[in-house]
Amino acid sequence: MSTGNNTGATQIFRIYIKATPEAIWDAITKPEWTEKYGYGTRDEYDLRPGGKYLSLSNQGMREMGAPDIAVEGEVLEVDAPHRLVQTWRLAMDQEAMAEGFTRLTYEIAPTKDSVTRLTVTHELQNAPKLAALVSGGLEEHGGGGGWSWVLSDLKSLLETGSSLAGGRH
Repeated sequence: MSTGNNTGATQIFRIYIKATPEAIWDAITKPEWTEKYGYGTRDEYDLRPGGKYLSLSNQGMREMGAPDIAVEGEVLEVDAPHRLVQTWRLAMDQEAMAEGFTRLTYEIAPTKDSVTRLTVTHELQNAPKLAALVSGGLEEHGGGGGWSWVLSDLKSLLETGSSLAGGRH
């Protein structure tokens, strides 16, 4: 996975997945898929500009005191299955939540040989705590593996049918 410079205000992650753009789009936008990889949250999208985005905490997160809503945002742009732009705010961490909404872009492009390139760009200006979390920089301190973890797990699920950690981190 190419991660570029992920210590600054914009983090870019690129991964190649042996799956169709439609399969990747569904895995990103359909709750029955989002519960199967990454942090095992149920992501709900109203896929239209101005629509709501919610990532709902899983049972284990709630048992550890997390609120029902882990992440919230608004859909800004939809071009299925090629591009999704949204705002994104971590609601389960007060310090990160106070940093406000950031901008997240998914770009999905077929390459060759049934391989699709997924590029995730997270614009994190004025959000240093969130930048550290989503870069995976706080993994050793219980902050999780960030986008690298989520995208690696997504790739594993789509290519093999199983996630790296059973949909939980």
